[in-house]
Amino acid sequence: MTPLDILPRDYPSASLLGRVFDPALGGPCLVQLRHDRLVDVTAAGPTVSALLEHADPIAAIAAIPDARAFALAEIIADSLAHRADRPHLLAPCDLQAVKACGVTFARSMLERVIEERAKGDYREAAAIRDKVSVAIGGALGDVKAGSAAAARVKQVLIEGGYWSQYLEVGIGPDAEVFTKAPVLSSVGLGAEIGVLRASSWNNPEPELVLAVNSRGAVRGATLGNDVNLRDIEGRSALLLGKAKDNNASCALGPFIRLFDAGFGIEDVRGLELELTVTGRDDNYVLRGSSSMREISRDPLDLVAQSLGRHHQYPDGMVLFLGTLFAPTQDRDHPGQGFTHKPGDVVEIAAGRLGRLVNVVTYSDEAPPWQFGIGALMRNLAARGLLAG
Repeated sequence: MTPLDILPRDYPSASLLGRVFDPALGGPCLVQLRHDRLVDVTAAGPTVSALLEHADPIAAIAAIPDARAFALAEIIADSLAHRADRPHLLAPCDLQAVKACGVTFARSMLERVIEERAKGDYREAAAIRDKVSVAIGGALGDVKAGSAAAARVKQVLIEGGYWSQYLEVGIGPDAEVFTKAPVLSSVGLGAEIGVLRASSWNNPEPELVLAVNSRGAVRGATLGNDVNLRDIEGRSALLLGKAKDNNASCALGPFIRLFDAGFGIEDVRGLELELTVTGRDDNYVLRGSSSMREISRDPLDLVAQSLGRHHQYPDGMVLFLGTLFAPTQDRDHPGQGFTHKPGDVVEIAAGRLGRLVNVVTYSDEAPPWQFGIGALMRNLAARGLLAG
């Protein structure tokens, strides 16, 4: 892939912020795309979290000269080639909490209901998918979550024996908000993403991710993969942590597109996400899409339900907004649906955010997570970036 395959289609006018791990420094640098180079703007931070607290992050970055930079083409090539010994892209967040909202699209909500009723058995899921679809009809797609109409739909579903905890958060007043991954554990462009060996039914979840500062102000957006183990979550909602949070199970990037006069929350509301999964050994190709126009809750409502007087995040958060995509396409045998295989190449793209590319492996084979908060603080201190 070339930089043009990775960058937003209108990248010359985009304010793109990223993180590069520089082996020469033993730690990360904040970078901004300027022409064909990624300029080190760490002096404006020194963390993404701190930078997004600025009254004007773009102005703070612009004040940093082009004294130190990386060649964009080399960084992308080395990131996609898993060259840990070379400067490569990291997830474009650092000290922020990694939060996620689930069941925010009617279509994926239906799949969650099926998973719950099937208790993780794909054969059972195939058998009841039509039954649930008939019972619910097309009404849920037109119902505003938390409204009086939603309350009436809830009663109908209870009477029909189809009520579910997933439908509760899908059309009820309260959104599902959970912690996707520990701080600094997310991976970036080109990195391997992990699934548990114990899972035989899993899938990518292409999502839009908002970068939010400690005051609840949305500063930008990026792409994310909320890797999900469908069979484990389907067995019990109490296994959500096991289904969602594993080594290398959260990917973000390639860059945060900062909000400016040319890109803001209205553009986020209209984004279209495209997913492609390409099998390494079986030539299998899965394609899907997710439109933010079909989300059941407004992105700013999800931010407000996640952060406010009721819950603070002093270092800000990145917030996954959920996915419309729930794959039912068979991969190996009729009725078995889709599941990942090692070597799958997963691409998540949106025209104005770029393309996030990762390769599937087992979590116990992905590079171990070793660079945590303590390591970051020691590295920044040694570089003299924490003074003041």
